[in-house]
Amino acid sequence: MTTNAKNQPQQQPAHRASASKNRSKPVIWAVVIVTAAGVGYLALRKPGGPDAPAQGGGRGGAAVPVTTAPVKSGSIDVSISALGTVTPVSMVTVTSRVVGELREVDYTEGQIVKKGDLLAVIDPQPYQAVLTQAEGQLERDQALLKNATIDLERYQTAYTQHAIPEQQVATQQTLVSQDEGIVKVDQGALNAARVNLQYTRITSPIDGRVGLRMVDPGNIVQANGTNGLLTIAQLQPITVIFTIAEDNLSAVVEQMRDGHPLRVDALDRTQQKVISEGTLLTIDNQIDPTTGTVKARAIFPNAKDELFPNQFVNAKLYVRTLSPVNLVPSAAIQRNGDESFVYVVQADGSVKSQDIKIAATDADVTAVTGVNAGDTLVTDGFDRLQNGTKVTSQQTGAADKPAAGGPMKKKADGAGAPAGS
Repeated sequence: MTTNAKNQPQQQPAHRASASKNRSKPVIWAVVIVTAAGVGYLALRKPGGPDAPAQGGGRGGAAVPVTTAPVKSGSIDVSISALGTVTPVSMVTVTSRVVGELREVDYTEGQIVKKGDLLAVIDPQPYQAVLTQAEGQLERDQALLKNATIDLERYQTAYTQHAIPEQQVATQQTLVSQDEGIVKVDQGALNAARVNLQYTRITSPIDGRVGLRMVDPGNIVQANGTNGLLTIAQLQPITVIFTIAEDNLSAVVEQMRDGHPLRVDALDRTQQKVISEGTLLTIDNQIDPTTGTVKARAIFPNAKDELFPNQFVNAKLYVRTLSPVNLVPSAAIQRNGDESFVYVVQADGSVKSQDIKIAATDADVTAVTGVNAGDTLVTDGFDRLQNGTKVTSQQTGAADKPAAGGPMKKKADGAGAPAGS
């Protein structure tokens, strides 16, 4: 028993060492696998590996694919854009000037009417009766005046014959003057009655389009009511009111002072479609101190009723045209804080950043200084670019979009066609 007790402790360490060795084998294999994977990944990431990207954005490696466009020389419009509201030249709320029953409505809603066209009729009978009464009163007082005048002539003759005293002649003269005043009052009442009778026929004060009917026949209307019977808006021509920043006011005033008509386009919400073309009519006489802007009014022929009262449009005022200037696609311009720059493709296929100054922008075309006509600029694919990066380019036209309806179209030098054509 003593021997067994001694042998048993000697066998336990051997058993534990075997178990520990078995458990360490998976750990060793896991370390080997992870190490091999890491070595393989690093091998793939080395320059020249099968999938290695060009180091430094293409320097010393594969060229970066980009899209480019040339710089072209041409003209560009300097414009001011602002939100505008379509406003009729004249907008009239037609009301009755006399009290009475609305007998007739002689228009249809939405009808185009001319000045003087009959619109409605108020019951004329009460005003016809007043007119007749005024005519009778005038005739009666005219007869009294005539009789008093005859008596005055008779008294004057008798006075020359010393048949009556002078006082009687003077009294008769006063009576004649009194009757003359009464006749004038009667004449005024008659004229007022005629005017009121005329007011029972309501006519259009302007040319324009009739709105929806506000009062139906059979209703009693009041004189000079607040709601009115209908509205008429002059649509041809029509105006658009928009605002100009005070910083741009001097340029606009200068053009107007020199007698240059300034074109204004009314565009849709997307600012892509020109709804109508007009000219600047006038500007307000003061700047709004709360916004630093001044109101301007442009007039449009609106021959096809493209514009409608109270419609919101984007107004674009063309101030002047710059020519010749270097035109670049707006997509080519990059910004670094307050600075603007472009990537110019060099003769050896590398790119170089070039600082520029923006002179004017019209949609997707910009006039700049700092580059020359004929230079090739990167317009897409800037992610991996830096000075010296090699590129492969797919060229597109620069300034493909002509001037957006401005006084002059962008022209390529010597081409006589819109830039980019």
